[in-house]
Amino acid sequence: MSSHLSQRPSKTKDQEALGRVQRFREGIHLRSLKAKKKVEDITKDDVKTFLKKNAFVLFTIGAVVIGIMLGFALRPYKMSYREVKYFSFPGELLMRMLQMLVLPLLVSSLITGMAALDSRASGKMGMRAVIYYMTTTFIAVFIGIIMVLIIHPGKGSKDEFTQQQKIEQVSPADAFLDLIRNMFPPNLVQACTQQFKTQYGKRVINVKVIVNESIFNLTNATQEISREEIIPISGTTSGVNALGLVVFSMCFGLIIGNMKEEGQALRDFFDSLNEAIMRLVAIIMWYAPIGILFLIAGKIVEMDDLTEMGGQLGMYTVTVIIGLLIHGMVVLPTLYFVLTRKNPFIFITGLLQALITALGTSSSSATLPITFKCLEENNKVDKRVTRFVLPVGATINMDGTALYEALAAIFIAQVNNMDMNFGQIITISITATAASIGAAGIPQAGLVTMVIVLTSVGLPTDDITLIIAVDWFLDRLRTTTNVLGDSIGAGIIEFLSKDELQNGDVEMGNSVVEENEVKKPYQMIPQENEYENEKPPDSETKM
Repeated sequence: MSSHLSQRPSKTKDQEALGRVQRFREGIHLRSLKAKKKVEDITKDDVKTFLKKNAFVLFTIGAVVIGIMLGFALRPYKMSYREVKYFSFPGELLMRMLQMLVLPLLVSSLITGMAALDSRASGKMGMRAVIYYMTTTFIAVFIGIIMVLIIHPGKGSKDEFTQQQKIEQVSPADAFLDLIRNMFPPNLVQACTQQFKTQYGKRVINVKVIVNESIFNLTNATQEISREEIIPISGTTSGVNALGLVVFSMCFGLIIGNMKEEGQALRDFFDSLNEAIMRLVAIIMWYAPIGILFLIAGKIVEMDDLTEMGGQLGMYTVTVIIGLLIHGMVVLPTLYFVLTRKNPFIFITGLLQALITALGTSSSSATLPITFKCLEENNKVDKRVTRFVLPVGATINMDGTALYEALAAIFIAQVNNMDMNFGQIITISITATAASIGAAGIPQAGLVTMVIVLTSVGLPTDDITLIIAVDWFLDRLRTTTNVLGDSIGAGIIEFLSKDELQNGDVEMGNSVVEENEVKKPYQMIPQENEYENEKPPDSETKM
């Protein structure tokens, strides 16, 4: 009896194991059948809907590929400068269209974004944005320094480089003061077209010197000596003062938000303006692939002969590309995944149109309208977040520029056989971070701010000309990294700010309900009286 009882559990265990195996096989079989059905169910309509949904991205990628092929095909014909300009004209039109929309979009989006948030929510969101910007910029600078120290692209002689042009000297102190001056423009209309920039002029100083003619002669003679001194003078340079407009728009939006009903008319105006600009962007997006094609092809036609590029410059280019890839494809996606627990590459897929536009235009400001469109429509990021984060990010968050400036400074030191100590590397990292904040979102703005970084550690600023030959290409890659950093920042800040955004939605809903309740008695009373006086038509006939 006991032996039979002891055998039963073993049999049931075997049966359970067999049952599990059988269920597992059935599950695999069912999944394979479903997969086959899905493949069979894909019809022409599904293909059409996919092509319609991703038409912009496919056209833009195709434009980049065709532009590269066309550019290299036309290089043997040695086109003149004028012919290249005529050839690149459709691309120039795209740049002008996008830059035309930047100013109204930047102002309207920031004002409506700040007005839609209460002061506490905007304060918390602003703090998160600043922490994100500073963290990613420092990481980018650190990656750039580590890459250039490991690969050491600057070893060799300086003879293989050819000096091309003189670079304008800028004092780091003056550049920092210009940054603060531009935050507070004295004339908002002027800020739409010009920004403050310290210029340098010569001043002749006459100095009177008392000279003793003789030891025994008690009379002294005076002699005038004139000398020239270079002094900073106030000046302006063409270009939108984005930093000043950002500061003004943020303050103005906060004031409108606190005004409640009194500021509603202004809020509606800027909201309508923002919507109208976004509809213009939707139209321009159809022209974007054509413009990008000619921009890229034109740049390839006019670039210098790559075969003449020395080994040091080639290694420098590879080092910058590796650094940007590590930051853009490893650090930023990892940061997004750790904080949101979502797939970062699905998020990046929705940004392809903006990233390719950044690659073609080489301007984060010009790409701003497309970035808005991609984040709000493809990735469904809350408009209150994009309107606040993107304009500020496009102005001050330059991860790619910071990485490039730190790397380029140490590369120039290596070319000059100068060893950087730890203190100088720290100085480069701090000044590269500060200079990237002050860099304008325009093509090759990083070259201008490079002067500040080089001056801070006593490197020759004229040596910036060593890297000009490849800067047009690297500028496109670092702009793409800048746009990716801003966009991923918007996704992270939306996730971290979801509680404040939900509270804002609840408050908005309550205010709408209260308004309806106030209006309800005045709307419903006449309707109720009408129905009370009326009798059903059937009742009269039955009576």
